[in-house]
Amino acid sequence: MRNVSGRQEQHWTRARASLRQAIARYTYPNRQDGGTPPPPDSRWQAAVQPELDLLQNLLTKLEQGLVRIAAFGLVSRGKSALLNALMGQKVFETGPLNGVTQWPRSVRWLPSGGSKIQVELIDTPGLDEVAGETRAEMAREITRQADLILFVVSGDITRTEYRALCDLRAAQKPIILVFNKVDLYPDQDRQAIEAQLQRLSTEAAQRLDSLLSVLEIVRVSAEPPPLPVRVEWPDGRVTHEWEALPPDIVELQQAILQLLNREGRSLIALNAMVQARAAETAIAQKTLELRSPDAEALIWRYVRYKSLAVALNPIALLDVVGGAIADLALIRALARLYGLPITRYEASKIWRTLMLSSGGLLLGELASSALWGLGKSAAAATSVLESPGNLAGYTGAALTQGAIAGYGTYAIGRAAQMYLEQGCSWGPQGASTLIQDILQQVEPNTILARLRQELEAELQPSENEEPDWI
Repeated sequence: MRNVSGRQEQHWTRARASLRQAIARYTYPNRQDGGTPPPPDSRWQAAVQPELDLLQNLLTKLEQGLVRIAAFGLVSRGKSALLNALMGQKVFETGPLNGVTQWPRSVRWLPSGGSKIQVELIDTPGLDEVAGETRAEMAREITRQADLILFVVSGDITRTEYRALCDLRAAQKPIILVFNKVDLYPDQDRQAIEAQLQRLSTEAAQRLDSLLSVLEIVRVSAEPPPLPVRVEWPDGRVTHEWEALPPDIVELQQAILQLLNREGRSLIALNAMVQARAAETAIAQKTLELRSPDAEALIWRYVRYKSLAVALNPIALLDVVGGAIADLALIRALARLYGLPITRYEASKIWRTLMLSSGGLLLGELASSALWGLGKSAAAATSVLESPGNLAGYTGAALTQGAIAGYGTYAIGRAAQMYLEQGCSWGPQGASTLIQDILQQVEPNTILARLRQELEAELQPSENEEPDWI
């Protein structure tokens, strides 16, 4: 248990450090070490402000150690009554009419049982009572914020509920299926509920790729109907009254408490990093779009400089070394333009990665440059020692080598653009790196372990995919 607690604390601490680094990077995007940040680019700042606000909100949420639990379900499934039962008091409005909850509401909850993690419970309108795009947008926003989803059903699960469950599962958030009103459906045990989900998965056009396990299904009675009781009074009178029964939510309380103690901090760290990765990717895409003309001009400027320098230089070895230095300088210049400050070491890692992932194209450019450089050097030496007429050979070799070098620099520039966009969340403190580390360290037979395959599949293209044009 101590090792589990230590891992959770490490995940939580690293997630906070990652968010602080990202906020500092994008708040002063062109700041140099030890320097003064330049005046902000107002157009860029306005474009990325929603993502910056999200990163700051994620950091605040982590600082508070706050877990958000959202209850979803169709109308009249008892979502509000369930959350009231968890709270131990009537906070969310309930009633005999359908659709009492018209908009999302949230309240803080401190679970009993020793958990020190703060919890925010979110009540939502029924998924079938808010029409069209409004419902979809509301569900997307709440799902994005939530760390855990309680999907509340009762009776036979409908196809509408199954499709909604598929949509929520696609958001890659842990889900507990809460079967409410078990007092009315005593035959619905966990195995029967799981079997019904499997049957729906074979009938529905939209399949739930990873069905919920029995451990992710709980049975509760959030608001049992009152029972009639016979009351005999001392004076001989007999009356009949209705006695309210306490809610039966022990299974759900135990499931939530176990989740918070075993995976709570890792869960909020993982969710924060998933959102941070999306935010940083959006920032990178907006930055590339806004600064594309400047980047194109910068690449062509380095193409001209390198082509001219290589063509005029008579020494073959300096062609290769100088060309590599020019490519590294281009990568760093692009990173500064995009607000992604990198060191010479990091630029050299990008350069090596691009060379190795290019399928031999850029490596071939280096080899060609070396061969033509040797020919150019030989022509230059011959023209000096034997005949000035050999300058034509030198000029031809120089122009050819300059063109090859220029093409290689353009290829490096274009590849670096894509690498900087795709790799903006990598690095020792990057969101993608931390997501991968958390997933590799999760305990088996946990809710997070069930999400590992889906989340890891998303990480692979960002890390290993080669640009289409290479």
